[in-house]
Amino acid sequence: MSGHRYFALYKPRDMVSQFVSADKVPLLGELDFRFPEGTHAIGRLDRDSEGLLLLTTNKKVTRLLFQGEVPHRRDYLVMVKNRISAERLKKLQDGVSFKTFEGADYHTGPCAVLLIEDPLAQFGIRPERPQHIPHSWLHISLTEGKYHQVRKMVAAVHHKCRRLVRVAIEDLTLSGMQPGEVTEFAEDDFFRLLQIRNYGDDQNL
Repeated sequence: MSGHRYFALYKPRDMVSQFVSADKVPLLGELDFRFPEGTHAIGRLDRDSEGLLLLTTNKKVTRLLFQGEVPHRRDYLVMVKNRISAERLKKLQDGVSFKTFEGADYHTGPCAVLLIEDPLAQFGIRPERPQHIPHSWLHISLTEGKYHQVRKMVAAVHHKCRRLVRVAIEDLTLSGMQPGEVTEFAEDDFFRLLQIRNYGDDQNL
């Protein structure tokens, strides 16, 4: 065992994925959990998004998970304004175009997009908004990771994202966690669920 520690957090909405910031924003260190020194987030969720955020003291995991040759699946539950049509759902599944953060044109690859009728029953996610407001819930599963990609995808088919929850990365899921809750994983379980190889302490990786 390497001595590193591994965590899954249900990041609440309106919290940044950082422990320190020059701005006056809600930080991870304000959670009711004592993380060890050197803990950092693996990837990020923007402030308006919520759900699964991975944290560790192992600096190589971000490279193995998000920067390696093998893409890794991320699953999102998305509430969009108004009911989505079958035609627009098909466009999301086949791929849509948007501008990247750098201003370049980008076309997404085909991905799994399903219409979800009951997010509480299927994912344990409790709706926050009054249900009489016209909306749709989508389950989007993809391996790409452009800046704000999911929000830009639904905007490309003329829907506004009202809520975005990351529910899984590979086989590691929220598993009924509540906002602000932290679960610690053994190293072998963490790597197995994320389907990445545990290279131990090899400093060349």
